[in-house]
Amino acid sequence: MSVNLRRKDRAISKQEALDILYSGEYGILSTLSSDGQPYGVPVSFCVIGDSIYFHCAVEGHMLTNISSNSRVSFCVVGKTQVQPERFSTKYESSIVFGIATEVFDLEKHDALVSLIKKYSSAYYDEGPKYIEKFTSKTRVYKISINSVSGKSNK
Repeated sequence: MSVNLRRKDRAISKQEALDILYSGEYGILSTLSSDGQPYGVPVSFCVIGDSIYFHCAVEGHMLTNISSNSRVSFCVVGKTQVQPERFSTKYESSIVFGIATEVFDLEKHDALVSLIKKYSSAYYDEGPKYIEKFTSKTRVYKISINSVSGKSNK
């Protein structure tokens, strides 16, 4: 899926959009329930290859939505700066459309290790013990990226 941007003057290159994605601290995962109700939730994530990985609890509204419709949207907002005198905001953002699927075994483990590297690098040596202790209480999903685009107002 590709999106036609209304403000084409703010479009950024695919590489710039990917750079925002790679450096993002968190993203908003948007899903759709079986009755059409949208649901967005902030998640910690990492990017491995052409996929986004995130972990979550073993049950919940988001997972119910993904089980009925695996198509998702994922948004990362990079740097922002409110400009009150201009009634505007400087910003950069990246939006991904893709398919979310649960991963298991080695792929799950590798994603959890990558999340530890991203968010807890100073405690990397303790990471394998943490993963082993909580892996059965954690699900890991992959978003296979179908398209990525971005905008900025600099």
